[in-house]
Amino acid sequence: MTQNLRPERLRHFIDSLAALLDQHPDEANLLDHGHTLLANLVAHDDWLPDELAQPNPERYQQYLLHCDSRQRFSVVSFVWGPGQRTPIHDHRVWGLIGMLRGAEYSQGFSRSADGALVAEGEPVRLAPGQVEAVSPRIGDIHQVNNAFSDQVSISIHVYGGNIGAVKRAVYAEDGSEKTFISGYSNTRLPNIWDLSKENPAL
Repeated sequence: MTQNLRPERLRHFIDSLAALLDQHPDEANLLDHGHTLLANLVAHDDWLPDELAQPNPERYQQYLLHCDSRQRFSVVSFVWGPGQRTPIHDHRVWGLIGMLRGAEYSQGFSRSADGALVAEGEPVRLAPGQVEAVSPRIGDIHQVNNAFSDQVSISIHVYGGNIGAVKRAVYAEDGSEKTFISGYSNTRLPNIWDLSKENPAL
């Protein structure tokens, strides 16, 4: 899409987030300062290589852009084909979602007294440059979908771990869960984080 890519934007974001984590902030400060860093990154759509922005007609793609050497965080591009959505799922680590291209909706869920999942408020619409946070502390269960039925959308996700290796869950509306490990779309190997293949990727 972009002729003259500016990869230094991503490098600067990675360096700045690593420096922030070196200070061992509490989660509230981490999400606050990380929000600003990610907003600065997704304010510009001139740095993501085309090969990491390709949709798949069958399911959304999650391409690993960077994983910290100590697995303190990972950066992933989520590429949504027209009308694609996730199941209801969690992350079990902190996360920041920044919209780069197009738009997406995120519907949060909470548990009712009987353990079922109920939608919490209205879906949040993310437009380019906007950032949303998730974590077990502030709300971690949601469902995300491309806001458009006729175009690709791309969001940049940052997680407090190697998200492709984190055991987490998808949920039915009754609150029952099924664990999975997602891996990443940009690998020619099987999902090396879940070789048993007991659980499908999200």
